[in-house]
Amino acid sequence: MSFEQALSALETIVQQLERGDVPLDESIALYERGEKLREACQKRLDAASARIEKIVTNRDGAAAGTEPLDAQQ
Repeated sequence: MSFEQALSALETIVQQLERGDVPLDESIALYERGEKLREACQKRLDAASARIEKIVTNRDGAAAGTEPLDAQQ
């Protein structure tokens, strides 16, 4: 399942739970499924964040390397 599919499924679950018209047992099952989807999405976001780097340029404007996007300057 792609990130987008997992996120869409999670949004559907949240909408169902927020409506409040789902029986208790089904609500519990939906919540458990939602938690698994949330964890999967978070793992993918964390992995993507770790891969994002910004290009560092030298005085000439040429690429001189990379550093983490969230590095302090």
